[in-house]
Amino acid sequence: MLGRLFHLTLDAALVSTVLAGVKRSSGFAVETEKISDPTLRSVADKYLGFGETIFDMLQGTAVNSDYFKRDPRR
Repeated sequence: MLGRLFHLTLDAALVSTVLAGVKRSSGFAVETEKISDPTLRSVADKYLGFGETIFDMLQGTAVNSDYFKRDPRR
């Protein structure tokens, strides 16, 4: 049971991080303003904000790592 909860939590974090990456690379973001319930909208905003935090941490790690280099085509 605990392993399954950990797995679902990790999956949710990965989905949120991918959505943050899509937002950063394409400019398209989830439109949380269309959620009518203010409590659910707040939860969605925090969930997406968590993904952006994780994305920022991963990006900072990649920038400061010797294992990553900037693509010359960009």
